[in-house]
Amino acid sequence: MLWKASKDKIEKSKINEFSKLIEKKYNQKFNQNYKSFWEWSVANDEIFWNEYWDFANILGTKGNIVIQKDKKFYKNKFFPNSKLNFAKNLLVKKNNETAIFSQKENGEEDQITWNELYEQVCKFSSYLKSKIKFGDRVAAYTPNTIETIISFIACAKNGNIWSSCSPDFGVQGVIDRFAQIEPKVFITCDSYYYNGKKIDLLARLPEILKHIPSVQEVIVFSYKKNEDNFGKYISFSKIIKNQKPDENFEEFEFDHPVYILYSSGTTGKPKCIVHGAGNSLIEQKKELSIHCDVKDKDRLFYFTSTGWMMWNWKVGALSCGATIYLYDGNPFYPKIDRLIQYCAEHQFTLFGVGAKYIDHLKNEKFNAKSYDLSSLNTITSTGSPLVKESFEYVYQNIKNDVHLSSISGGTDVVGCIVLGNLFDPIYAGEIQCPSLAIEVAIYNENGSEVKNDDKGELVIKKPFPSMPVKFWNDPDESKIQNAYFNKFKNIWYHGDYIQRTINNGYIIYGRSDATLKPGGVRIGTAEIYRQVENFEGIIEALVVGQNYNDDVRIVLFVKMKQGSKLNDELIGKIKSKIKVNCSPRHVPQLIIECPDIPRTKSGKIVEIAVRKILNKEKIENLEALANPEILDFYQNLNLN
Repeated sequence: MLWKASKDKIEKSKINEFSKLIEKKYNQKFNQNYKSFWEWSVANDEIFWNEYWDFANILGTKGNIVIQKDKKFYKNKFFPNSKLNFAKNLLVKKNNETAIFSQKENGEEDQITWNELYEQVCKFSSYLKSKIKFGDRVAAYTPNTIETIISFIACAKNGNIWSSCSPDFGVQGVIDRFAQIEPKVFITCDSYYYNGKKIDLLARLPEILKHIPSVQEVIVFSYKKNEDNFGKYISFSKIIKNQKPDENFEEFEFDHPVYILYSSGTTGKPKCIVHGAGNSLIEQKKELSIHCDVKDKDRLFYFTSTGWMMWNWKVGALSCGATIYLYDGNPFYPKIDRLIQYCAEHQFTLFGVGAKYIDHLKNEKFNAKSYDLSSLNTITSTGSPLVKESFEYVYQNIKNDVHLSSISGGTDVVGCIVLGNLFDPIYAGEIQCPSLAIEVAIYNENGSEVKNDDKGELVIKKPFPSMPVKFWNDPDESKIQNAYFNKFKNIWYHGDYIQRTINNGYIIYGRSDATLKPGGVRIGTAEIYRQVENFEGIIEALVVGQNYNDDVRIVLFVKMKQGSKLNDELIGKIKSKIKVNCSPRHVPQLIIECPDIPRTKSGKIVEIAVRKILNKEKIENLEALANPEILDFYQNLNLN
């Protein structure tokens, strides 16, 4: 056990306030026991969501039905006769306090008050309303800036459907995604900065537009705010300057589409996942307020690009009255402490990053104890499993009194499935709990619930609000069916290999489709990473299974620090540690030094691409990768 919230912190928390309300109204006794509160919420999910709507002060007409039942899991509808406006639920304040603060890698800072945000959203929505109609798509190829958030909220206000890609996607990656949804409006920026370099975005536009003929309007904003003339393209700043605001917030169906997100696309063309407005709002607000204790006037930061669902999640924090902080650029430029410095300067209350960010700080032995992190209540980590040693590193080197919440869910649910809570202690390497009112379970290969602490497949047994409304271009529903319901009949299969712990927490061992099966025994890749990445000199590792002699052999790749080399002595130590701490079956037959590890744009390592290469299978859609050129190294290996 690494940490437990103080009695005072628990007493003042949102989860305590809400659980006490339920106790009183429904004659329950949870006594600040999370497991009993979760069990009640799952058994009484309709009551839970009905009560949470009121507790969260969701603006709209609730209606009198919470769940409209259907035999098909994904056909269950939440709040079918309610109406709301997503944007109205984000613009919860009208004052001159800061709503959004932005910092860019090139040193520029920018901010916008709640009053200014409201006004600019109303102006931009007025312009969009004059050009496109309800349900039309707006595509944004933009960095993580205030203009991007204004554009999104304006779309949501009108009932347009938003979809964004970060500028690190190449031309083909943008086309692969946006061409499928046929947007009428395309929003972009003139340039952005990464790793000290200015990168031109406008030069890519002609090729992109050639392949997306549906686009009727192109709107451009200036990264450095020093330009408002973009030739034949429309200037964002001129719209804000000249347009009269439209202050009408029409209410739409609870599940009308608010944005389209994309599967990673590492196994083919990205699938277009459509999320509903009310569905996303109520789930994100629950996670932020109840599980992360985000309150009015909190200062929330998440390091994310506009191409990762954590961007959508972070924007949702406006609905809690929190100020959100943006960063655009390399998180370690020009120095490793860039984001920690940002956190200290602005006294973030929640600091959200990918697990790989924490792992990097740990590997570089970075210590943050000299920084003023006195306001920091919560650190959230996601993107990949946060290992035990990285938990310990945070408490020893970042802050010892903080709620370190490892969270996991994804694009499919635009939020979390397992995450944190303030009632329970933090145990090293464990995600604390299942999300309230989401019936998480673990199944074995045969579709039976596992006993005790056996590993298995993460599933959800009952419908929940933030499941996708639909997949785009899926008239026979085969795409949504294949994505989640083919493995277990009418049960949501999430694709994570997971284990429940004696503390009622969870450990995720990697993606199900990346698990290794030497001798038919299933091994999660995260089990091996945890052993390997603690060695001095190793930055990161990638492990895959290669078909070999009618079985599967484990092949481990390691990326070394500059000045370090993989030699026979280190190989022996790695094998010995894996054998002792895991099992003889976990020991790789081959350990190979590599120049880099392939990863997606959001920083997740891509085991499947390398496994396919080693097994002589075809790889599709390299545009999903941040560094596709590295695959040449793996292609040129001869491991037979």
